[in-house]
Amino acid sequence: MLSAGERPQPPHAPIVDPTVGKARIMPDLTNGTNGTNGVTSSTPKPAEMQHIWIVTGPAGCGKSTVGNVLCTELAIPFLEGDDYHPAANKDKMGNGTPLTDEDRWDWLISLRRAAIDVLSPSETNNFHPPTGVVVACSALKQKYRDVMRVAAYGSPSVHIHFVYLKLSEEVLMQRVTQRQSHYMKNNMVHSQLAALEEPKEEWDAITINVEGTVEEVQRNVVDAVTDKLAEYK
Repeated sequence: MLSAGERPQPPHAPIVDPTVGKARIMPDLTNGTNGTNGVTSSTPKPAEMQHIWIVTGPAGCGKSTVGNVLCTELAIPFLEGDDYHPAANKDKMGNGTPLTDEDRWDWLISLRRAAIDVLSPSETNNFHPPTGVVVACSALKQKYRDVMRVAAYGSPSVHIHFVYLKLSEEVLMQRVTQRQSHYMKNNMVHSQLAALEEPKEEWDAITINVEGTVEEVQRNVVDAVTDKLAEYK
């Protein structure tokens, strides 16, 4: 976490996209060119700074609930990461088979592309894109988060933030057991926690303990996000 009033700074080196094995520079969403050949486009510039809020953590931590709270509080769109998993991934998880890195790359890229599309001026948003988007995505490992970070790389007005929801394995098991209709079963919690790399030293991550009541968690998340936004004013 940065101290109050300290502006976040981007990494000094290009973000490496593990899905391609080399730095990928995304189109600049803030100017009138396509970011590659300097050809001028008639697409208007976004009017203000934009933020991507990626709510992360293992199954059962409350990503969808928190994501919807932020969506309402900030009045911006919400993308449910589970909706972008291909059927094969859902089948594997439903059968208790952990996903591999190879299973996740296309999912992460699809989700990243969807977030970029939401923030890009288009006919869909009357060329007035929202000030941000909330994304629910487990992003268990740093390299998965690096894939998502590419969404903001090369776009000066776009800032990415990870909101990591932290709680104990015992509470996770209880929550996952209670949602029987979900394809992610409780036997998958162990594998998710084994793969988890907490974003302890990552400059763009906020950690929230979510073992309190629903009201406490919602208040803590909204307060943390509000404080982060204040750093950009």
